Amino acid sequence: MTDRIRLAHTADLSPDELTAARALLDDAFEGDFADEDWDHGLGGMHVLIHDAAGLAAHGSVVMRRVRHAGRWLRTGYVEAVAVRADVRRTGLGGRVMAELERVIERAYDLGALAASEDGALLYTARGWRQWEGQVHALSPEHGIVRLRDDEGGVYVWPPTLAKALDPAGALVFDWRDGDVT
Repeated sequence: MTDRIRLAHTADLSPDELTAARALLDDAFEGDFADEDWDHGLGGMHVLIHDAAGLAAHGSVVMRRVRHAGRWLRTGYVEAVAVRADVRRTGLGGRVMAELERVIERAYDLGALAASEDGALLYTARGWRQWEGQVHALSPEHGIVRLRDDEGGVYVWPPTLAKALDPAGALVFDWRDGDVT
């Protein structure tokens, strides 16, 4: 059987597809994928790749607002990217990202994501640029707050826009429960 790729909005996924995606993420992140993390990946477009054994890979892109240099950018934020353990390093992560990047390119001003050191290898190989400036969030209680712990782990795309962003100006993310970036 050839791999089957599907691009669909959260509203178009069946309960079984959502359950399979959550299970894949729980396995891939070895139990370190919280309910807030799951919630962050909902409400946008999902890429699902199925093989003969079931769901092999998943990723989603959701809309967020990010302010930079006095302008709020409509940002496609990549969430919940995972590949089943037995098919890692076979190109499925790249296929998921290619579809998500296509969505970002056609629907958003900017792409952004937060990555671990291991995950960053996939993204930088695809042209995602590590954000070298400060990272902030617009907090409901305290206004704009700096997220020092998130600095160095945020990546932006596409490469042409990422190069044009001024690292002397901060990225200010909209607020959300759980991890902000």
